[in-house]
Amino acid sequence: MKPKKAYFTLTIFFLLLTVTISAQKNNVGNWLIYFGNQKINNKWNWHNELQYRNFNFLGDVNQLIVRTGIGYNLTENNNNILLGYGFINSQKYISNSNEKVGTNEHRIYQQFITKQSFTKVFLQHRYRIEERFLPKDFQMRFRYFLGINIPINKPKIEKNAFYLSAYNEIFINAQQNIFDRNRLYGAIGYVFNKNIKMEGGYMAQTLATSNSNQFQIVVFNNIPFNNN
Repeated sequence: MKPKKAYFTLTIFFLLLTVTISAQKNNVGNWLIYFGNQKINNKWNWHNELQYRNFNFLGDVNQLIVRTGIGYNLTENNNNILLGYGFINSQKYISNSNEKVGTNEHRIYQQFITKQSFTKVFLQHRYRIEERFLPKDFQMRFRYFLGINIPINKPKIEKNAFYLSAYNEIFINAQQNIFDRNRLYGAIGYVFNKNIKMEGGYMAQTLATSNSNQFQIVVFNNIPFNNN
């Protein structure tokens, strides 16, 4: 598929999904996400991300997340460990009110990512531990993420490839109320070149006492450092 036609097709998909979600009676949140993973050398990488979340489709801010970290490849392509830091500003509504209260959270996290491939199916497992420094509180949380990517028009996920993307992630607390949340996500993506790909999708999130749904637009940036 030619790049111009691919851009047009992806744009139409995003617009149709946007209109569908906006037309629903219930409030559907929106997440705009940037993931960066820059290669320092054959062993080390720098992870960086920015997430902007809204309670509704746009404008009613729920959360701003900034994360960074340094990773190390145990093997060349398939196994990576990482130590990182995250800053999270959350805006939550006061019960029975239109007023919101803001809180800041600092996180330290450790994770291990391993990747597998079976013919045209690409799997990713991510195991993450989070130490959460909340206002007047400290908590620990464990997360397991299982992601799958399947190319549509190419034998693998490469330049000009459309692909299907899905994941499930469960969050477990180390303290009381062990179950924190579960996220189930499905999307369609497009690879612009070896460094940039983009996804548009929908996520259903189940929490201990409530449920929420989010439309997501995700940009992935994987650019090697210039060694010159």
